[in-house]
Amino acid sequence: MSGNHPWFGTHRIAPAAASATIRDMLRHEIRDTGWPHQPLLPAAPIALPRASYAELYRATVALLDLVRRVALETAGTTAGRLAAYGMPASENQLFVADQFTEERYADCVVRPDVVIGPDGPQFLEFNVSGALGGPVETHCRMLVWRALHGDADGRVPFGFHSPFAVRERMFRDLAAELGVAPRVALVGSARDQGIASTRYFDIEADYYAAHGLRARFFEPEDLHEAWSGPERYPLGLRNFTIPDWDELGIDTAPVQEALDNGVLLVGTQTSTFLASKLTMGLLSEGRPWMSAAERALVAKYLPWTRVLSDRKTTHADEPVDLLRFTVDNRERLVLKEGLGMSGKQVLIGEETSPAEWETAVVAAATTGTSIVQRFITPATCRVTMVSDDSDDPHEVDVAPVLGPLLFGGRPAGIFTRFFADGRAGIVSVMGNKAADNTVVWV
Repeated sequence: MSGNHPWFGTHRIAPAAASATIRDMLRHEIRDTGWPHQPLLPAAPIALPRASYAELYRATVALLDLVRRVALETAGTTAGRLAAYGMPASENQLFVADQFTEERYADCVVRPDVVIGPDGPQFLEFNVSGALGGPVETHCRMLVWRALHGDADGRVPFGFHSPFAVRERMFRDLAAELGVAPRVALVGSARDQGIASTRYFDIEADYYAAHGLRARFFEPEDLHEAWSGPERYPLGLRNFTIPDWDELGIDTAPVQEALDNGVLLVGTQTSTFLASKLTMGLLSEGRPWMSAAERALVAKYLPWTRVLSDRKTTHADEPVDLLRFTVDNRERLVLKEGLGMSGKQVLIGEETSPAEWETAVVAAATTGTSIVQRFITPATCRVTMVSDDSDDPHEVDVAPVLGPLLFGGRPAGIFTRFFADGRAGIVSVMGNKAADNTVVWV
């Protein structure tokens, strides 16, 4: 990989301090959150042209609307959707009693994963969950960039969105819409972060408090205080996933009890259907109700994706036997389970032997809970990095995965991850030690 794709533009923000200063400030702000040590760190935010930044959000909002419609149309009830998606039994919990409420507030917190292909943005998946990564990390990175690049009046030479400012507005709007007190329960567990400190959650609560919004972090064992204590918290952020808590042995019963007693946690459990990669497959294949413009939007921004089973479908407008096509085109495809996080449950065809690929494909086709997707070779942009073993910043071409945050339908900043040494692959900070940064516009 080399060069700089035109979509990224040519403007690069120069480091505004010595490497040691940048390293120390970045690590200080992200401290005690469970974020891993990163020997390579960004020297400045990534700058996009205003038009590219706007395109990313314009596509995100439009595609999310389609994702929502596709997921909800699979069945008219929660039970029907659980069956249609082949969801594990563990996901049949934490729904609120009112179906409209479940559906209305499923997509409050969203972050798609986007790479830049030869012709521009390609949306690989939609993360729809209050537990998605990016808000805290983006907030912490932006504190550093604003301090380093701001003038005496706090003005910076770039545009940006503040994730916590947008999420604060989301909660105020939700409180007004529901007619409840604007008090927010941040529900999660420090055990999820792998450390004893609760700073990961406290950063957000403290931000809200400083802006006049009452918020409190609750471990599940204390959650009963959100609805039975002297100060009721009618709204909240569901900052955990069922698989993570199952793995850690954390009981979800207190969460169900809070929901049953009128605490609305967003996104609701219905978000699981929107986040399932099966929804991307259904959307890519097309639904009868989609307009010509919607089909064109999907064709432009989604790589070819299909729910994998032994059936007929189309590729490049030509009929194909999906199972045979998938086996025969290993080097052009990626296999993904419907549910998965941090790059897990993903098999890249060109990195897999033919025998291993065919075995995995045939097994996945029998369950019907995986997708096959066209592999996108990500385009690169040039960034400046600082390292632990040198005081001199250096430049490298990286292939970023862009994560535009969307809270309550509003842009909330772009979290991005990449391999700081320029290699490609499944990018995850927690899963395989990628680097991260935030994106601004110029």
